[in-house]
Amino acid sequence: MLVAATGVGAGDLLTASLAGSRFGLTLLWAAWVGALLKWFLNEGIARWQMATGTTFIEGLVAHLGTWLQWGFGAYLAVWAFFTGGALVSACGVAGTGILPLSADLATSKILWGILHSLLGLLIVLRGGFRAFQRLMMVCTGLMFVAVVLTAALLRPDWASIVAGLTVPRVPPGGTAYTIGVLGGVGGTVTLLSYGYWIRERGRAGARGAAESRIDLAAGYAMTAVFGLAMIVVGSRVTLAQGPTAALELAGQLALALGPAGKWIFLVGFWAAVFSSLLGVWQSAPYIFADLVTARAGTQRRRPGPEDRWYRAFLLCLGTVPVVVLWTTLERAQLLYAVFGALFMPLLAVALLVMNTRTGWIGPDLRSSWIINLALAATLGFFAWVGWGELAAAVRRLLS
Repeated sequence: MLVAATGVGAGDLLTASLAGSRFGLTLLWAAWVGALLKWFLNEGIARWQMATGTTFIEGLVAHLGTWLQWGFGAYLAVWAFFTGGALVSACGVAGTGILPLSADLATSKILWGILHSLLGLLIVLRGGFRAFQRLMMVCTGLMFVAVVLTAALLRPDWASIVAGLTVPRVPPGGTAYTIGVLGGVGGTVTLLSYGYWIRERGRAGARGAAESRIDLAAGYAMTAVFGLAMIVVGSRVTLAQGPTAALELAGQLALALGPAGKWIFLVGFWAAVFSSLLGVWQSAPYIFADLVTARAGTQRRRPGPEDRWYRAFLLCLGTVPVVVLWTTLERAQLLYAVFGALFMPLLAVALLVMNTRTGWIGPDLRSSWIINLALAATLGFFAWVGWGELAAAVRRLLS
């Protein structure tokens, strides 16, 4: 549930709906293929932790050099700022769609964005992991039921759905949307969050690895179904790109399904973006604290909400990115897209190195040739995605 809630945000929701709006049900296959690729990546992260008793970040620092602390630390800071800004902005749009706080919608978005950010900060600091987990389960249930129900109420053509699921095809002019749907299911840096959540549950060894595979299969099945439903919803409307595309979508659903359809979707949209914000607010500080305190070959206390580095990063994450509410930062977001595209191939390379060394991970949970083949395919795909986004961003920045 936590994997699904944190990995599915406003970007996934809007990318899938825009893909459906432009190309109908042709790209349904990309939603489940993208979820499968992310499963292999996250399974490798969890398996390393189950085999070694150390987090993936600790493994990177211990075996691949402390220089990674500086490089990944800089990347994490950039990622946190722009991801946090995107999330508070999306929460502002969702809140405004349900209950505007001002006659000026831009002001209402700012107020709702700040309120959501501070609420997430308070829940993580004071609620503890159990309260966080329960709230995330509620939000996941709301977003899942609302979006799937909306898709079902639109009465899609089931023959076209079967064709879209089983026939991989990239329509003319649809390469960018295909990449967006494939790469957008299930998050980027948030893949690292799962290791800290299963540590809270005390998992270890081969049994923990088996349980994690089931967890991740369920989580990515939910994200795949969510992506499929959003493509179906988008296929019934005409959308334009922009920060208020979700509200435009809700308005068109009101015409197709009546007022109930609009409100069902708005509730699901709010649950998706707020649960994603809450998941990032809770898990990103774990990654930062782990990175700062990691020391090769030493025993130390595990970082958590009581850790000063965790709290410092959380306070920055909950406050600094709200400045994005006052600006679009288009060029900076293009640069962030390049950073995000680079993360997946680097993660696949790290897993291919770390999880195949018997001396590092041990013989029992070492990657099989099937896993390595899947990781190599994942590496190839995300390298292609990264190159495409890099070239597109450079062209737009120079234009």
